[in-house]
Amino acid sequence: MGVDVVLMQVTHRGTSSKKRRLTTVAFVQDGADLFSGLCVNSRLPMLNRVDPYRTQILTSVDMPQFISEVDATRDLVKGQRERDILQKIRELAERCAEAASLELHLEGD
Repeated sequence: MGVDVVLMQVTHRGTSSKKRRLTTVAFVQDGADLFSGLCVNSRLPMLNRVDPYRTQILTSVDMPQFISEVDATRDLVKGQRERDILQKIRELAERCAEAASLELHLEGD
């Protein structure tokens, strides 16, 4: 039930959504279900909407709120493994915030 976080490069040819191409740039794998567990138990609006069974796509516009919620969660957790995965996810979010051609995919099982 993990939620992998994947930074995707979006390429469009023309205006048709059928010509939209995604390329993986970087990812954080949630093999131990740490991130999904933090999201399910979160009281923060964006993290609480993460579904461990579906994919949620965030754009650069979403990154300020997402980063602030990741930071708030990282400040509350006590375990080093949780802090580490949140830091890696934050780094991907920072990269996503810098370019409109990037998306952050939160991929549930």
